[in-house]
Amino acid sequence: MAEHAHLDNAGLVVVDKPAGITSHDVVSKCRKAFNTRRVGHAGTLDPMATGVLVVGIERATKLLGLLSLTTKSYTATIRLGVATDTDDAQGAVVRTVPASGVRDEEIDAVIGTLTGDIEQVPATVSAIKVDGRRAHALARDGEEFELAARAVTVSRFDVVETRRSGETIDLDVEVDCSSGTYIRALARDLGATLGVGGHLTALRRTAVGPFTLEHARPLAELEAAPELSLHIDEAALLAFGRRRITDDEAEGISQGRWLEPIGRKDVYVVIDESDRPIALVREKGRRASSVMVVRPATLR
Repeated sequence: MAEHAHLDNAGLVVVDKPAGITSHDVVSKCRKAFNTRRVGHAGTLDPMATGVLVVGIERATKLLGLLSLTTKSYTATIRLGVATDTDDAQGAVVRTVPASGVRDEEIDAVIGTLTGDIEQVPATVSAIKVDGRRAHALARDGEEFELAARAVTVSRFDVVETRRSGETIDLDVEVDCSSGTYIRALARDLGATLGVGGHLTALRRTAVGPFTLEHARPLAELEAAPELSLHIDEAALLAFGRRRITDDEAEGISQGRWLEPIGRKDVYVVIDESDRPIALVREKGRRASSVMVVRPATLR
């Protein structure tokens, strides 16, 4: 009976993270709220950022590394005329240049160069490892280092509002991008190219992969009334392509056997004749093998 309850309690919680806490803080609060140690998260958000953070509960923690969270969407505010040492509002100001003379057309032209497939140097205070240590830890310790540029895709970078105040310009923007893109770095590069400096003053993630703010609940609400956003079955069906198999095949794969491949390159979910997700499968050579059993034979 305990095993069945174990599966009933497994799933994803899509948290609307508040500003001022780390993603790890969110995991700690979810552990307490859901009364389990088996909690993890995918796609870290900076402390200043708010919005979508995907958290796995119980058996669904195994899903996190398999989720295709390759696309992300954000709303953000970029301030032109001020540069900081962290490229966001939490850092110390290192440069101020009057931006009042920068025209909208110039801003649009530079944004055009920061859209599409681009090479981006990550933010200095990122989680990227340099010689085994996180860049943000090295930066805090005052060590000098350089991060290599990496290929990222910015499929949308739209200015939705421009506010001019004194010698600064605030741009409210919407960005769709690939995983690994730093919105702080877009703010930095936009300001640097315009010659006035720039940094991020607000950041909100509105979507990561198929998970959006529509699925999300505020953290305080979850702490008061813990409830899964998506049961593990719903999460698997939302996040992965599917293949129907017979109940006999379902029994076999849940016990470690494999299926005949059908020529798919992605990880997909196999569902039984009752539409229940049984396992996540990856094809290799002549086998379609389970990479995660959603519903082990003992829990069916």
